[in-house]
Amino acid sequence: MLRYVYGNELSNYPVLQDTMHRDRARQFAERLKWDVHVCENGWERDEYDAMNPLYVIWENRDGTHGGSMRFLPTTERTMVNDHFSALLNGVDIRSPFVWECTRFVLGTGAQPRVAAAMMLAGGELMRAFSLTHLLGVFDPRMVRIYGMIGASPEVLGSSGKGRDKISVGLWPFRPQDRIRVLKRAGLSSEISEHWFNRSFGQPIMQMQKVA
Repeated sequence: MLRYVYGNELSNYPVLQDTMHRDRARQFAERLKWDVHVCENGWERDEYDAMNPLYVIWENRDGTHGGSMRFLPTTERTMVNDHFSALLNGVDIRSPFVWECTRFVLGTGAQPRVAAAMMLAGGELMRAFSLTHLLGVFDPRMVRIYGMIGASPEVLGSSGKGRDKISVGLWPFRPQDRIRVLKRAGLSSEISEHWFNRSFGQPIMQMQKVA
């Protein structure tokens, strides 16, 4: 199932928190060999985890992490603006209608539907907070995943070649994408909205009126 958890509430789910950061270390430090910091307890964390981001997490039946993403509004500091603005010719992207999505990670043995469920959750956040786009940095391995899910981004800029290529992209909100992603995730609209309501304490349609 999906959980939407702000950083300052993540410690309320200690197993989920621990396994998420360990899976991040396993994916980014061990497998992809990125230059990321891994704490003594085996967690991968960075400066943006200290900014009270919103995490979307797929929780396995045993309470462990199955996959996750991290969201921050672009009106605050973001990874794209701080570290990848060269891919956008030095232009910062800042808008109350655009959030950055980073640290897309899948747990060990995660089924393909987990990736689709997380992309679905990104769309639910866009609906609830009246966002027009999500912003993200991605590498070539993610291009295939996005294509399989049916939610490919608009590429704004790229650098490097082959496996070392890094791109910045925007995902627009399109109702037809939600239908495709729901199908890919094997979920109904009702269960997706139920999970959202459970996390935020109010339905998406009600949040739209406030946003």
